[in-house]
This record gives sequence, structure tokens and C-alpha cells, in this order.
Amino acid sequence: MTRTPTNKFLPVSRSDLEERGWDYVDFVFVSGDAYVDHPSFAAAVIGRVLEARSFRVGIITQPDWTDPTSYLALGLPRLAFLVGAGNMDSMVAHYTANRRKRSDDAYTPGGKAGKRPDRATLKYVEGIRSVCKTVPVIIGGIEASLRRLAHYDYWSDRVRRSILLDSKADLLVYGMGEAPITEIARRLAAGENIRSITNVRGTCVWTHGEPELGSTEAVRLPDFDLVSRNDETGRRAFAEHFMLQKEHADPLSGKVLLEKTDHRWVVQNPPPLPPTAQELDAIYELPYTRQAHPQYESAGGIPALQEVAFSLVSSRGCYGSCSFCAITFHQGRVVRGRTQQSLIQEAKELRNLPGFKGYIHDVGGPTANFYRPPCPKQAKGGACSTKECLSPQVCPALKADHREYLEVLKALRAIPGIKKVFIRSGIRFDYLLYDKTSGGRFLEELCAYHVSGQLKVAPEHISDRVLAAMGKSGNRVYETFRRQFEETNRKLGLKQYLIPYFIASHPGSDLFAAIELAEYIKKTGFVPDQVQDFYPTPGTLSTVMYYTGLDPRTMEPIYVPRGERERKLQRALLQFDKRENWPLVLEALQEAGREDLIGRGPHCLIPDIRSVGKNNREIRSAGGTKKSELRSGGGNRPELQNNQAARPRHKGKQHKP
Repeated sequence: MTRTPTNKFLPVSRSDLEERGWDYVDFVFVSGDAYVDHPSFAAAVIGRVLEARSFRVGIITQPDWTDPTSYLALGLPRLAFLVGAGNMDSMVAHYTANRRKRSDDAYTPGGKAGKRPDRATLKYVEGIRSVCKTVPVIIGGIEASLRRLAHYDYWSDRVRRSILLDSKADLLVYGMGEAPITEIARRLAAGENIRSITNVRGTCVWTHGEPELGSTEAVRLPDFDLVSRNDETGRRAFAEHFMLQKEHADPLSGKVLLEKTDHRWVVQNPPPLPPTAQELDAIYELPYTRQAHPQYESAGGIPALQEVAFSLVSSRGCYGSCSFCAITFHQGRVVRGRTQQSLIQEAKELRNLPGFKGYIHDVGGPTANFYRPPCPKQAKGGACSTKECLSPQVCPALKADHREYLEVLKALRAIPGIKKVFIRSGIRFDYLLYDKTSGGRFLEELCAYHVSGQLKVAPEHISDRVLAAMGKSGNRVYETFRRQFEETNRKLGLKQYLIPYFIASHPGSDLFAAIELAEYIKKTGFVPDQVQDFYPTPGTLSTVMYYTGLDPRTMEPIYVPRGERERKLQRALLQFDKRENWPLVLEALQEAGREDLIGRGPHCLIPDIRSVGKNNREIRSAGGTKKSELRSGGGNRPELQNNQAARPRHKGKQHKP
């Protein structure tokens, strides 16, 4: 990849084009996010990758979708419009898990909500088509990627067809889009018609009538007419539809997938081949300014940049395969890490940025301590299609090893001007425990150098049957890690705490499981300030469970908490110490026949409020424990569908609860 000599922002206005002496652009990227020229933001990455191939790229951010002429701000592109809703699905960006409107948007100037429409991809393409019917339109990003085939839509409570058909776009790029968009750009520039570009890895196309694939092997998914039926047969077919997608999600073993909708067919080509370490380096070494465009300064900047401004992306992909996370369907399970040399060079460049005070906020990816492939098979490029690495039991072929990642962290710590290197994108504590060679050393160095008082981890639940539904290791594994973390900090003379994340109302969790988790929280003395409600978003196994009432892995029925009332009860149980939750906790305990947890005993969750007068000002918490005696922490957990766990990635670790 040729590195461009300039680090100017990509053009966002006619004046920017004039300054460069351009009278046209090859591509116009229409984005639902503000323009942040940082490698965690889709428009910047795709724009810089195309720029490095000598294409002219302009960006239109958060256009006024009520005025179609806003899409012409940079003129008509020579080759195509590129459309993305942003680093988060626009519906997730707008609504909470309880379908309530959010009051802010971290990817908008000043964090203000309302700068993008619901279902932004559809709205943007509609606007572009209204002013120009001749220029190709290519959709991509997290919203298009996870809706590329028939998918359950939580907000309308039904199965919707592929967003490629609904949007009337010409082509859909799914997953990490650098390689697909580069090939598409090359072929368009060579004069090829967009409708003939049908075989690019990492893309979906549509055809009238059954596609002719020649000798290419293909798998036909259940038809949309079947999977969209709201009955037992339709829901079972939808679960089978999802598992076929999952089975063919690997770049080497995955086949072409076909899905019929009325008289049209959606064709999904296999995923792109995983990048090499050098290819990944090249993407992150492009000349990003790593800043939000200056036009946003008066509005207060872009809040989403704050978390990632001084962070390093060390890897892509995740083989953790948590049921509620869409990384498998977006970034894939094959993990690729960057070279140590590239990360060191990027860290040195951070020192020259405005506002840098010597602290690298994160070195990681979807899972920080997944830095290299987990076994020889995946190292050759392929992940198993029918079994997981870490659940329900650890795979015998797993080669857990932190040594290379440790060397990277050590090298970063040694750079002059770097005071501290944090790890905030999350670790898999089960993988750490499975590493008998360097796991102990990693935990010790993690506590000594890379934690600042609190380490956020994600056990998610403590009920083994709920954890099984989540695709997580059993609670015994977390308890082992918790003890080792405490012992390591005692050995180092440090007072540091684990901040566990828990999910309420996940499929498989009934009131009894929620009460079991509440009792555990009471026992350990940690009551979270905020709890993440399970959020059914496209592209996850858990969402299929929620909609179908089946575990797609076994096709056995699974309990699903439904309705606002039960979700409130389960959430309240996890925050039993909050006085305003006591009536809901009381209701849940009575319904479950667990009135033994009501009262003043040391094991009780709440006092017996049935005998407490309305004017009682007692501030003591449940079971007679003062709130000041409970270690409480948390904060909103980033939405896991956009990934890369806790930070925006152009893919994804997406991110609100």
C-alpha cells in the first residue's frame, strides 16, 4: 500500500475540493457519524485506504435527510456513492433496550441526538436515488453488515428481508471492508459495470431469478417467505437459517449462500481472507490526523473520540463467540495481530498529538488478550465451522499463549514519554487461566502495569445454565480468576478491584436465575451502579433465541424473558440496594416464592417494606448493609454488536447498552 504524503483531512466541502485543485471525486462516502479522522471510524479508514490507491474520496457527514440536495454537496462522484449508517446500527444509536429514545449520540457533535434518521442506510440511499439514478450506490458498515440477509428486527418485532433489497442499493459490503472496496474500486475504475461485479469476497449482490453460479458450490438458505412466518414452523426455519450462516462464516470453508425473496435472490459471497499482519499494519499506518474535523470544535467536539483518541488497535477478530455479540458475523473468528514494530511506531506518534499526557488508554481489539490464532488450524486461516474454542468446554487444540502480547506491552511501556499503558478493551479471563505457560505472568503484569484501580471484566452471569446460553464458561472459571486476581494484588501490595459486567434478561434467565445472581452480588459485596439489559440486535445467536424461543445450536426450547414487566423485575434484582427498586424486588421475590430473602437477616436482599411507612427516611440498604459499605461501580457498557468490545471500530465493539 502506498502511503500518501499528506495528512490533511479528507474533503468535506466544495472549498476543500478547490483547495486541493479537484473538480471531481471518485467516491462520496455518506456517513451517519461525524467525520473523525481516526482508525476507529469507518469513513476515515475506508477513505484513507482508497486514497492510498490514488482514488479521490470526499465525505458527507450526517446529511439533512429531509433535503435530497444535501447528497450533492461534493457533486456527483465519478465511480460510486458509499453509504454507511455509522459505527453503530442507527436503531441502537437511537433507542435503549426498552425501546426508549436516547437523549444523546456520542458520534455527533456535542453528543446531541437526532442528527441521523432511524434506519439511516435506507434513508440515505432513498435520498441519493431521488437526485441521481445513474451513479452506483454501495452500502456497508455495521448496520448493513448485520442485516445483509433476513434478520429479526427488535424494533418492529418481525423478520425483515435483506437490507440490500430494502435499500435498493447496487452492492453490499459486509464485515471489514478494506479488501472488498479496494477490489470494487479497481474494477469500477477499469470500466466494469457495477451489476457485473458479483464475485467479490465480503459482498452481497442481488439477482432477478435464480443466479447462475457455474461450478461454484452454494448453499441455499430457507426462503424469506418461510423464515418470516410468525409461527412455529417459521421460527424454526429462521433458527436453521442462522446456523447455516454461522457454519459458513469462515473465509476458507464458507460457501456462497443463496436466499430467495419473492422473485429475487440475495447472493452472499464468502468472507474476505484474513489480512496478514503486514496488511493490518498498513491500514493503521495510513496518515490519519487522529482528530475530529475542526468544523465540530464550536459544538464541543465528538464524544466518541475521547475513549479511543490515544488507544492502539492491536488485533482483529474474536474466537470467544459470545452468543450476544455480533463480532463473529462482522469481523470473524480468525484473529490477526499487528506487528510489534508497527504498534511501537504508532505509540511514538501518539506523543505528538494535542492533549496527549503520556497515557495510552488501550492496546487491544475485540478481546485484548486474543493477539494470535488459538491453534495451528486457525493459524492457517480457517476456524472450525461446527465447534467453538472456549465453550461449552475448552477445545483440546487450544494453545493459550500470552507471551507475544506481553512482549508488545513491555516494549510500549519502555518508550520514552509513555507513562502508562492501560488495557480497557476487555480480557477473556478463561483464556488467561488456560494458559499454563504465561498466564500467571500475564496476570501479574496486568495488575502491576496495566490496571488503574479497577479492572472491568465480563462474567455476564453466574448461573451455569444462563452462561451456557451465552456461550460463556461456567461460573467456577470466573471464581477461580477472581481469587487469583485478589491474590496477585495482595502479593503486589495493591488495592485493585474487579468491576464485573452483568446482563439482565438474557434468554435462559428466569426469575430464579436472576435471584441467584442477586444473591451472589449480595455475597460478594459488589452492587453495580448500572446493569445492561439484554438487547436483541441483528446478527447474534442470542437474538435468534429471543425471537424463536429455541436454542439454535440444539433446536431445544429455551426460556425467554419477555415484556417490560419481567425485564424490570430482573433488572431490579441486580440492583436490589437501590431504594426505588425495592417494590419491584419485593414483587419478584414473592412471585418466585423466595420471601426468605425479605427482612433483616444477613442474607436478605431488601427489608420488609410492607411494614415500612411512607415517611420513613431510613437510608440503610438491603439486609442492613450500608450503601457506603458496598463497592459499587460500572457505567454504561458499550454495545457489543459494534465491537470490538468497548470501543468504536469501523466494522464495530459498536457500543451502548
